[in-house]
Amino acid sequence: MRAALAAAENGLPMWSLPRAAWRIFKDSLKRCLPADIVRRIHLRRLHLDLRLDPLRRAFGHDAGTPVDRYYIEAFLARHREDIRGNVLEVRENRYAQQFGGDAITGTDVLDIDPGNRRATLLADLTHPDDFTSDRYDCIILTQVLQQIFDLHAALKTLHKILKRGGVVLATVPAITPIDRYAFDRHIEFWRFTPLSVQRLFAKVFASDMISVTSAGNIFTSICFLHGVVLEEIDPKTLDHQDAEYPLIVAVRAVKR
Repeated sequence: MRAALAAAENGLPMWSLPRAAWRIFKDSLKRCLPADIVRRIHLRRLHLDLRLDPLRRAFGHDAGTPVDRYYIEAFLARHREDIRGNVLEVRENRYAQQFGGDAITGTDVLDIDPGNRRATLLADLTHPDDFTSDRYDCIILTQVLQQIFDLHAALKTLHKILKRGGVVLATVPAITPIDRYAFDRHIEFWRFTPLSVQRLFAKVFASDMISVTSAGNIFTSICFLHGVVLEEIDPKTLDHQDAEYPLIVAVRAVKR
């Protein structure tokens, strides 16, 4: 406790303590404070000290729900009325089923990996001839476009395979660690800003048919980088939006 008292006397934050001193201080706190307060203080130190390694890798998948999923699912929930008719989703159709429900008449699962047993369509979005025109009422692309180098070709394909009035609901990463699985397969290319997404989609879709938003703040971005998961943070921190620290960028684009 002496180190903690010395830090307080010198106006230093508790999370500036050396690790050994912090551990002793935290053990003392556990004996006199409620557990939820101790947890918040502990997390605050974890995220503000100069760590050379993240708390967890792989986005925290082994511990719970990655933070970016909160914003992705909130975006899809806001536009659930678009998820209807014949729907295309990449890798699996989880979100189509979750948010479309009875409004869906059919789904396809797209992948380039023949090992994906859930895939009903093996094709590459950068090869438009692999697809049938005017086929889908809705296309769900969550955290996919960063793994496609030729974005312009992919967006042209998306426009081609949408029916008139069809909608693309896409999310892309802004602040994020490297996806090791994608990096090892040489398919990890891009990070985005709202402006870059707006301009990319405007090359294919009419500008007045595109709506771009971002979501996240500095705290949730730091949590995500450290692998801290939704179940470990205060839900009140999630809905504060800071355009200078977007965790994800989301776009709704309609084929006129």
